[in-house]
Amino acid sequence: MTQNANLEALSAAGVSVWLDDLSRDRLRTGNLKDLIDTRSVVGVTTNPTIFQGALSKGTAYDDQVRELAERGADVEATIRTITTDDVREACDVMAPVYEASGGVDGRVSIEVDPRLAHETDKTVAQAVELWKIVDRPNLLIKIPATEAGIPAISKVLAEGISVNVTLIFSVERYKAVMGAYVDGIAGAKAAGHDIAKIHSVASFFVSRVDSEIDKRLDKIGTDEALALRGKAGVANARLAYAAYQEVFELGDAFVELQAVGATAQRPLWASTGVKNPDYSDTLYVVDLVAPNTVNTMPEATLEAVADHGVAHGDQVSGKGAESQEVFDKLAAAGVDITDVFLVLENEGVEKFEKSWNELLEATEEQLRAAGAGS
Repeated sequence: MTQNANLEALSAAGVSVWLDDLSRDRLRTGNLKDLIDTRSVVGVTTNPTIFQGALSKGTAYDDQVRELAERGADVEATIRTITTDDVREACDVMAPVYEASGGVDGRVSIEVDPRLAHETDKTVAQAVELWKIVDRPNLLIKIPATEAGIPAISKVLAEGISVNVTLIFSVERYKAVMGAYVDGIAGAKAAGHDIAKIHSVASFFVSRVDSEIDKRLDKIGTDEALALRGKAGVANARLAYAAYQEVFELGDAFVELQAVGATAQRPLWASTGVKNPDYSDTLYVVDLVAPNTVNTMPEATLEAVADHGVAHGDQVSGKGAESQEVFDKLAAAGVDITDVFLVLENEGVEKFEKSWNELLEATEEQLRAAGAGS
């Protein structure tokens, strides 16, 4: 099988292509393996919404739900078993990529229960539990970058567990995430863990920033405001990359840890499916090409890039000043940037909680039906 030229070029430019989706059908049909072989896919991310969608469609999970019902498993145990089984299988599919990349890629993410987003200790406990259940070195545990999540990130990393920090919207919060990563790796080193084996990505959400800011710009309605639509998401990510470079390429805080094997926490561009049909469907991929980054894409975006998404080298480095200008103009137009990021974080947690609750309800119904039919 040959790789798609556009996605291969993206990889050559330093972008790891990850798929933002997982289902048992995708695993059992060999589709995930095909994407590795033909679409340069080297990682997988999941979230509660993805699992809710997977479990609510088709019959792929019916036999396992029936078996768990017969064993008397409750709804929480059922979901934990089903999701960790899928992620473990995906880790095994990704194992050759993990080995070939020296542990950088070939990663599969699973998220802690989103209802724990504001509880540090419970987040840490579940992260440790998920790590043990899946029991694969190429797993990443997803922890949200809420205020309670920041200390949880450090504690989980200090346990020798690789982490995907999710739901990052502002550069300010991202700086706190990077600080938590450095502290966590230092803690892991002090505890005697092999820090070369601990990896992390920081998932910076892109399209949702444009969706929220564009809505506010439309409401303001001036020519200056309307001219800024569709510019905030990319500018925000470029500012995040400049912050990443300051910590991991130019700063002193990480040098000593790097000297003994620590790896930089890579920026990951998430929420890269374009929500506004007026914008190019490859906008959040081709405009965010930069070395040592990850772009996790829904399949529709992956296929759009494969068809017509041409990478033109690094589009991010050295663009911090012009990106800051975008935010200066947004503030001058009347957009409350601080409020934007607060709303996005709260909505992000609420959306995942809603999906998780829908997953609980649907699974409970399936368990009841399976029990009645036995």
